[in-house]
Amino acid sequence: MAKKSKKFQAALEKVDRNKFYSADEAIALAKEIDFANFDATMEVSYNLNIDVKKADQQIRGAMVLPHGTGKTQTVVVIATGDKAKEAEAAGADFVGEADLIEKINGGWLDFDVMVATPDMMGQVGRLGRVLGPKGLMPNPKTGTVTQDVTKAVNDIKAGQVTYRADKAGIVNVPIGKVSFDDAKLKENFNALHEQIVRLKPASAKGTYMTSLTLSTTFGPGIKIDAPGME
Repeated sequence: MAKKSKKFQAALEKVDRNKFYSADEAIALAKEIDFANFDATMEVSYNLNIDVKKADQQIRGAMVLPHGTGKTQTVVVIATGDKAKEAEAAGADFVGEADLIEKINGGWLDFDVMVATPDMMGQVGRLGRVLGPKGLMPNPKTGTVTQDVTKAVNDIKAGQVTYRADKAGIVNVPIGKVSFDDAKLKENFNALHEQIVRLKPASAKGTYMTSLTLSTTFGPGIKIDAPGME
């Protein structure tokens, strides 16, 4: 096990490991114990009692947080003709087709999100080995394979986050920066939490959320008690 830094240990000592904090308390405490020398990201982690091997228990999607994430996303759009013009007008950072696909296949990955129109997915599909491991492959469930490229680009630029349960049923999602007002972080958290609660699979048995924690980039997790935990 990696040795914890003195700063991390000091932060950890201020967290009651046996307490379940309210969202307001957790946000305030996370800010208090943050020791990063930059504007750290605040993230929420859900441990869900689901079987992701079952198609009807997969949790995956995208949403726009009320106050964004505090991060500017670089967006690539793979489209042709009028859809390419729409993407450019919407503010996409890079727009192209075969030429841009070749560039990416050659190792260029200076972007955060890729959007593609359905008719281009046949060509984009061969980038699976490059994009898949980095979570950059466009997907209809996250709104990145779409004819409405204007909406997709606007949503991403407005602070859209994607969420996906991993093999262990864990979902990690950023809700903003430490520099955000507490109220804005709380609103972002509430919007995300309501979405995760709403997505509970009908076939999931027992307690849906087995744990919920909030943390900053380098900080320790703070357990939260919130609706839907029962």
